[in-house]
Amino acid sequence: MKKLFFALFLIMLVVALPAQVIRQISMDAYGNSVQISFLIDESVIVNISMDGNIIDWGIENNSIYNYEKKLDKYMGRVEYYSTNENEAYRGKAKYIGRTAFTYYTADENEMFKGKIKAIGSIPLAYYAVYDDESFRGKIKNAGIISLTWFGSLENDAYKGKLKTVGPAALNYYTAFDDKAFKGKIKNIGGASFTYYSSLDRIEYRGTMKTGSRTPIVNGIKYFIRY
Repeated sequence: MKKLFFALFLIMLVVALPAQVIRQISMDAYGNSVQISFLIDESVIVNISMDGNIIDWGIENNSIYNYEKKLDKYMGRVEYYSTNENEAYRGKAKYIGRTAFTYYTADENEMFKGKIKAIGSIPLAYYAVYDDESFRGKIKNAGIISLTWFGSLENDAYKGKLKTVGPAALNYYTAFDDKAFKGKIKNIGGASFTYYSSLDRIEYRGTMKTGSRTPIVNGIKYFIRY
């Protein structure tokens, strides 16, 4: 019986511990300037670039008036690696709240030097020097979620852009589509997007006609910036 209670205690403890999860992936309407947001320590968000660097962090602001999804300032614990530590990560964030950040060193991989190696319990892996140049150095895996990118031999409208996030596929309007929306995101998984064409009123051309700027696909929120 004691063993049973101990096992239940461990399960409850694991559930209670803060988990680092992908909260959101944001990009512009053309699939550029991609960043991935991790939820850590309850409401704290850390934004990471696709080449594995911290952009910023803060408190999630869910106000309906927060159109640009800006973060509120985080007033909690932030600790940095000292100037006496490895040059690959000296001065970089070591802890944000209770979440630790580790980084690749040149001894591990010169190409990945300074890139985030892990956010808490989530390891990050990257495409290497022998991979296609259009996505070389970008994030390949964030924990169990894999990311793929269109290669340099793909259509000019979407080469180098995000192709899949886990099982969700991203597609884009091609270079042969209307000039007002060619290259823009066509769908993310089951979420589809249409845009006003070059035949529509000038003020509408290229703007989203149908679809949500914040679709949730497979549990991940996407934010399409304008």
